[in-house]
Amino acid sequence: MGLRVYNTLTRSKEDFMPRDEGQVSIYVCGVTPYDETHIGHARPSVVWDVIRKYLRKKGYKVVYVQNFTDVDDKIIARSAQLGISTGELSSKYIQDYLDAMEALGVAPADHYPKVSQHIDAIVAMVEHLIEQGFAYVVDGDVYFHVPAFSEYGKLSKQQLDELESGARIDVSADKRNPLDFALWKKSSPDEPGWDSPWGYGRPGWHIECSAMSLKYLGAGFDFHGGGMDLVFPHHENEIAQSESHTGCTFARYWLHNGLVTVNDEKMSKSLGIFLTVSTLLAKYHRELLRFYILSTHYRSPLEFNEEKIEEAKKGWQRLSETYQRLASRYGGEEAKEPLPWAQEAFTEAMDDDFNTARAMAVCFDVVRYANGPDCTEEAAAGAYAFLAEVAEGILGVVSTDSQPMIDSGLSAELVELLLAVREQLRQEKNWRLSDLIRDELAKLGIIVEDTKEGSRWKMN
Repeated sequence: MGLRVYNTLTRSKEDFMPRDEGQVSIYVCGVTPYDETHIGHARPSVVWDVIRKYLRKKGYKVVYVQNFTDVDDKIIARSAQLGISTGELSSKYIQDYLDAMEALGVAPADHYPKVSQHIDAIVAMVEHLIEQGFAYVVDGDVYFHVPAFSEYGKLSKQQLDELESGARIDVSADKRNPLDFALWKKSSPDEPGWDSPWGYGRPGWHIECSAMSLKYLGAGFDFHGGGMDLVFPHHENEIAQSESHTGCTFARYWLHNGLVTVNDEKMSKSLGIFLTVSTLLAKYHRELLRFYILSTHYRSPLEFNEEKIEEAKKGWQRLSETYQRLASRYGGEEAKEPLPWAQEAFTEAMDDDFNTARAMAVCFDVVRYANGPDCTEEAAAGAYAFLAEVAEGILGVVSTDSQPMIDSGLSAELVELLLAVREQLRQEKNWRLSDLIRDELAKLGIIVEDTKEGSRWKMN
């Protein structure tokens, strides 16, 4: 059985069939750069980083697009508050995001389109929607007429008549329907804007993502991602305007990640309830943060608090310690084949809607096996090969570059050095000193086992 993904559009798991054989096209809604990058931004970025790497492992060529919404009312308000231009503000926080993702080990997107650089494409799309009768102009504003799209509500599973009865009339009383949304908004002279057939103004939020995703990926691209909070109205509106524009399917599979809470409260910048990536990285290894994020399935809510991270740290340390021990022994040798049973279990987990929580459990099965009495030298090399390919290469939850200290305060490299000294003492038949090293390491929770192949160690 191949890859199956949960499609928000159908509310079911479906077999993944790419639009183009051997290729996967992905668009994920990016950040609005008006403040520091926080853990709510990090979660989808880490999740899609893993998805991309896994798809490439399966042999697909992947094109990944993530936008920057650098034209937005929040940016206008914040720049006015700080007394700087919108361009200066957005550039600052775009770089903040890119730096934060690099620090988290997230590979760059293939394209990072900015709204401000795609005004022509947006204007052209709005013009076509007007020509086709899906949009109308009101005193410099352009609205999409929701009732003109008969399938409106198919993503969020909401009925049009129910939405209309519960809608609050917008500021403009000239809208034909309370659900109609802005494609183009009139700007005042002191606000950012561009000349258009309808006057000086700027794009509405939803049209921005539609125009950019269609430009880079074309209609019917494979994956559209974003947070659960974007299902309605953002993604619903994207579908309506995009499919009205092209006359065909906009995106084939919709994947939405669960929301992040901080200390059991919904993240809110206005209330000061959010954790920046820079703050977390100053305290925790990036591999630990990725481990924490990926230990929960992407569709489930994710709670962030120090107590839970500290609990997760114990498991992560055991995984890291084992990997470092294996890497110090087998890292310089000719690559062995990863453990077949672990490879199969990992693939089964990831093929089930990218279940990183189950994939992580497979890594711990390998850790238990590698630390057990029945693990041969050849199997230990296979365990290292698996963890190198999966835990480091795809999940990014361990690394030999940044050496987290084991509970004893010693690094894996230092333990290996002590064992090398001990082995020399044993060859010289200096049993007293060799036993002393073994016993002192045992006091630190490091168990030394003497085998026919030589000495090896593990954490107690």
